[in-house]
Amino acid sequence: MSLSADLAALHATAFDGASRWSEGAFEAALTDPRCFFSLHETQGRLTGFALGRVIADEAELLTLVVAIGDRRTGTGRHLVQAFEMAAAERGAQTVFLEVSAENAPARRLYERAGWRTVGQRSGYYEGVDALTMRKDL
Repeated sequence: MSLSADLAALHATAFDGASRWSEGAFEAALTDPRCFFSLHETQGRLTGFALGRVIADEAELLTLVVAIGDRRTGTGRHLVQAFEMAAAERGAQTVFLEVSAENAPARRLYERAGWRTVGQRSGYYEGVDALTMRKDL
C-alpha cells in the first residue's frame, strides 16, 4: 500500500462520515508544500500521525489519529509535541485546531499540552459542535 492509503486506512478507524479523509485527500496533502506530517510507528506499523499546515506565521493541526490499540500510551502526546515543533521550525508562532466538543479524550490531550479553547462552531461536525483551540508557541 502507499503512504496515502495507509493514512486513509488509519484515519477511517477514528473518524466516520464527512470527517473521514479519503486516500485522495491525503495524496493532496502529501504534495502540498504547506503541509507536513508527523508519523508514529511501532514495530514497523503505522500507529499514529498528525497532519498540519502552515500559512504565514500560523499553523493548523488538520487531523491527528492514534490507532485504537495504541491509545493512552503517550503516542498522542508525542504527536502533538512533534506537530508543535515542526510548526515552529516552519515559522509558525501560533497553532490552531478544531476538535469535536464530544471528544473528551482529545480535548484533555490538547488542554494538557497547553492549548486553550477560543471559540465554538455550532454543528460543525455533522450536527456536533466543534471547539476551536489555540496555543502560542
